Amino acid sequence: MYLLELGGEDDAFAAREAASGAADVRRIAPGLAVATAIDPDRIRGLAYTHRASELLGRTDADLMSARALLETAPIDRKGTVAVRATDVHGSSGVSTERAERELGQILVNRGFAVDLDDPDHVLRATFSEGVIEAGGRLEADEATGALFKPADADGAQSIGESVSVCALGWLAAESVRDFGTRAPTDKPFFQPGSMDPLLARAVANVAGARPGATILDPMCGTGGVLVEAGLVGADVVGTDAQAKMVAGARENLQYFLESDEPSPTGVARGSWHVGRGDGTRLPLVDDAVDGVVFDAPYGRQSKIETHRLEDLVSGALAEARRVAPRAVVVADRSWASEARAAGWELEAAFERRVHRSLTRYVLVLERRSV
Repeated sequence: MYLLELGGEDDAFAAREAASGAADVRRIAPGLAVATAIDPDRIRGLAYTHRASELLGRTDADLMSARALLETAPIDRKGTVAVRATDVHGSSGVSTERAERELGQILVNRGFAVDLDDPDHVLRATFSEGVIEAGGRLEADEATGALFKPADADGAQSIGESVSVCALGWLAAESVRDFGTRAPTDKPFFQPGSMDPLLARAVANVAGARPGATILDPMCGTGGVLVEAGLVGADVVGTDAQAKMVAGARENLQYFLESDEPSPTGVARGSWHVGRGDGTRLPLVDDAVDGVVFDAPYGRQSKIETHRLEDLVSGALAEARRVAPRAVVVADRSWASEARAAGWELEAAFERRVHRSLTRYVLVLERRSV
């Protein structure tokens, strides 16, 4: 069993992304989840999971309980150790410095040497108290397609249930936190409204970005999603109706995916191709790609010359279903009904508040069998 330390403001969405790098993800407390298996390479490329640890055990979120757990837990490791403690959102009130000191002393008493600078093993001690919240997770009404907030979370704990958890685990993988180097305004080509790299990485991961996969963005804009998919090893293809955006996306992709610097995620960067095209009439054969991601135009601010917004999104959804078995759609409204009409099943949906005047919806779509 593995412990996942989630990040961001929405644990439900973070857990959904984590499922692209871990098996059977289940939330157990605010900021924490468990999984039955992990892919360390995939964990390094996640946006909203910071760390994965091999779970040693879990107990209540207080230092006395954590000490008792560590004193009795079986440990089959050799070498030097260090303890790193976290109090999620400051919820438990546990002093992390004291926790590191006292848990470290228990390891010394059990025969380990401590090396704070370069240990062979790092013991993560995470404390969390609070209520498991639904966050932005949504479901769709079967009859109308309207989205609503569900009553239960992940099938593990009920929404609204108060929990107290201390989890101990040996660090197995950490995500690479380099997203600040790719802020939209710092890229070679920038346009207002560009998606931030954290969300872009997350939706690319949910769509299936990984080495050996091909990800398409038929409305690629500045290429932000394609950059993030390429950095975790996927081959990426983009189209856009505007020549200006195609040229800008090419500039960004060349800069980030053809760099001579070592890949930040530890996997080879994917190949890329971007061309001008209509997202409702893609020049691709059936099942040409593994996943599609697109940020649907926001009608009030986007330049749409050849289609009504509804026709554009409906057409893009239909084409996405033709060329891929999975799609992730980001938009300023729910397109769940249009997705169902195009033959998609709604696998998951999330509502993410950007600021007071903008809420983004993220729809995760699976091809419906016919």
